[in-house]
Amino acid sequence: MSEPLIRFRGVKKAFGPKVIYAGLDLEIRRGEALTIVGGSGVGKSVMLKMLIGLLVPDAGSIIFDGEEVTAMKESALARVRQRITMLFQSGALFDSLSVAENVAYGLEEHYRETMSKADIAERVAWALGSVGLPGIEEMRPADLSGGMRKRVGLARSIALQPEVVLYDEPTTGLDPINTARVNHLIMGLREKLNITSVVVTHDMTSAFTISDRLAMVHSGGIIASGNVDEFRSLTDPRVADFIAGRAPKNEDVETLLKG
Repeated sequence: MSEPLIRFRGVKKAFGPKVIYAGLDLEIRRGEALTIVGGSGVGKSVMLKMLIGLLVPDAGSIIFDGEEVTAMKESALARVRQRITMLFQSGALFDSLSVAENVAYGLEEHYRETMSKADIAERVAWALGSVGLPGIEEMRPADLSGGMRKRVGLARSIALQPEVVLYDEPTTGLDPINTARVNHLIMGLREKLNITSVVVTHDMTSAFTISDRLAMVHSGGIIASGNVDEFRSLTDPRVADFIAGRAPKNEDVETLLKG
């Protein structure tokens, strides 16, 4: 088996007294779709942000394609962010820019010296067509539905033609039809472009639909992982309760109200 494309080893991260990771160990294989699940506030999005250098771990190692991310300077991280793009939960579009300008943002930042305006416009059109939104370049984010905003955000991510796309809660706030559409896009883009997909979600229906493998974050690390069938059959009550949407049996109403 080939070396993992991404590897977290003994990663620790805390914000003040709140420990997010006490020892995160995880490997992600080239070309796979891995979904990270877990409760709110356990650090799923923190993991993605550490991978692309938006957050720095307190200890441990993060390796991408044989290189240590945690030791990189900003110029090296910029190259990583050309190869690993992130779809943020809100879509993170700039309301003052047109759809075309939003999708072209990363291209202008990273390839201004090597791509002509015509090349950028062609890549923008390709990206929008790939997410099923051809011809909307002149529209503004304010004119788009929530589902369209997510897809424009995804178009911006794939415009760089990355090797890895990180999806932070890609279906949150979407109706069932748009949820299915986004799930279909994630699977289709992975197949068409051979993208490695890392998806953070609490939507188990989506997770079981799009994943080759799932991993669950709990208590400062990964407590379980496996393919869809393996994950469904896990007997760990923390996993089973999460899949079923049940509160842990040892939590009473007072505990839950305290958060």
